[in-house]
Amino acid sequence: MPVRRKHPVLLNIAFIIIILALLFAIIYFGLRIVTRHNQEFTVPDFTGMSLPQAEAATGKAELRLEVSDSVYIRGMERGTISRQNPAPGSKVKKNRRILLVINSVLPRQVEMPSLIGYSLRQARTELASQGLSIGRLVYVEDMATNNVLAQQFRGEDIAPGTKVDSDTRIDLVLGMNPDNQHTFVPSVLGYKFQMAKDILYDNSLNVYHTGFDSSVSTYSDSLEAIVYRQFPEPSDSIAVLMGTPVSIYLSRDENTLSVLYDTTATAEPIDTVL
Repeated sequence: MPVRRKHPVLLNIAFIIIILALLFAIIYFGLRIVTRHNQEFTVPDFTGMSLPQAEAATGKAELRLEVSDSVYIRGMERGTISRQNPAPGSKVKKNRRILLVINSVLPRQVEMPSLIGYSLRQARTELASQGLSIGRLVYVEDMATNNVLAQQFRGEDIAPGTKVDSDTRIDLVLGMNPDNQHTFVPSVLGYKFQMAKDILYDNSLNVYHTGFDSSVSTYSDSLEAIVYRQFPEPSDSIAVLMGTPVSIYLSRDENTLSVLYDTTATAEPIDTVL
């Protein structure tokens, strides 16, 4: 009696399904290998490191480090990394390119602008546009309050066009009308370093002292630190003379910053100036 065969069409369909399943498995697992599926690495924080130190810190991730630019930042060690992209903590695949900005070994030279006749706010904006910053506000009697009367560097007048290092601090001699010589101390609690300084300058106050606690150890930390204490304390009812010095204390530690939200908490600053 002849053996009854299965329908050839069904056999062909089954064969095609098996082939497609095998192709799918090969493509799926092949792509996982090529794209290194689930093989992501956390980008280290290279800020403050030299290039050789950063390369050593990449470890098994074998990240490709490339210098994209250089800047000069006063107070930061020369030749070290100031910024990176992607940011620290980002998840990337092996061999990902990381762009680095290096703090220049030699500061960039800029020309001192002419600020005479500017208002304090205009002078601050102009200095910032040239890569310079305010040092000290010196007030003298004059009919126009906060009008720039002189620009100085290290106690001496500095002429417009003079070459100076970028990020140099320029002192401003400002007018102060006897009938308009007081201001109020604003609150800079909860603000980051640069914003806190800008607020104090805009209110005709000097930044006398900047204290960082032990949670701030690098230049990058100082930029991200938050003011948790200031002296004199903020007040919108007690007037002070323009140019009054204000000390600010900053931290990145969550426990220290709890004083911003808990009036019973105390925190002793460590006077470390970067």
